[in-house]
Amino acid sequence: MSELRKDPIVDRWVIVASERGRRPTDFNIAADPPTGAFSPFSPGNESKTPPEVAQIGRPENAPPDSPGWRVRVVPNKFPALSNQGELDYQGKGMYDLMNGVGAHEVIIEHPSSEWDMAGASVEEMCDVLQAYSMRITGLQQDPRFRYVLVFRNKGVAAGATIAHPHSQVIALPIIPKIVKEKLDAGKEYFDRKKRSLFADMLRQELEQDERIVEANEHFIVMCPFASRFPFELQIFPRRHNHDFTSLSPAEMSELSSTLQRNLARIEQALGNPSYNLMLHSCPNLQPQPGRPDYWGTIAEDFCWHIDILPRLTNTAGFEWGTGCYINPVAPEQATQFLKEV
Repeated sequence: MSELRKDPIVDRWVIVASERGRRPTDFNIAADPPTGAFSPFSPGNESKTPPEVAQIGRPENAPPDSPGWRVRVVPNKFPALSNQGELDYQGKGMYDLMNGVGAHEVIIEHPSSEWDMAGASVEEMCDVLQAYSMRITGLQQDPRFRYVLVFRNKGVAAGATIAHPHSQVIALPIIPKIVKEKLDAGKEYFDRKKRSLFADMLRQELEQDERIVEANEHFIVMCPFASRFPFELQIFPRRHNHDFTSLSPAEMSELSSTLQRNLARIEQALGNPSYNLMLHSCPNLQPQPGRPDYWGTIAEDFCWHIDILPRLTNTAGFEWGTGCYINPVAPEQATQFLKEV
């Protein structure tokens, strides 16, 4: 079983997943995943994956793990974490660790290996986003899991190893450092000002209109003021909302078109780059041992959002050594460029 180990200096958990190193692609990332090759995710190859945990589109009377689906969710064949066993918190001298208990799933976004989000229909995107919501909700029923992250890697520079379009879901027994920093910043701001950090930021961005790529009825798309990467995008709901799984049907439909449209902007403007997409929703709100009211104000002080990071520059020694990023494109310039696409 994998382990979670805590760095005592920077308060960061690391997953040590030795068994995952058996994947043939782990140490060979020189080329993009081949297109047109055999895909274990294609219809008819359902037996090549672990048994599905969810699907969208197949008739109710159809057997599981058969063709006819529009979106299919399966456990990752080489999971970073296992859903078997107990956490078993331990101390080894000054070090803290626990068993690598969690969940690692793959959302196969479409039957066709040639499909791409940037050219998707609203209905297709709704299916994918609905699968995101279903799996977050399902995994949060397990009290061992404190945070569920949905992410998408496109292209080898972003970490993709299979060309067939897919996203991944990892449920963690801890709150990851970057998520905890966002949650703590929102809570501290609300405690101090009795206002939402996210609402104040979005209000100012809309007033200044320097970094807003798109603003529609339900969503705001912007290049962050302190963008780490060229053409970095964030999507926020206009309705202050901490929980992605609580979207209304109208919001889900408009998010589908908004996400597709802005991925198409990136593809057309930047020549179809690799990118990482991360969905940051609220943590599991089930009471935690010893901290029953820890998330008591989260509805006021946190807002779910999507981060999109085109991989146009390399993260090198300065970034790794300092945690500070060098971005050669000002977000105001990136915004104007994307708006013109």
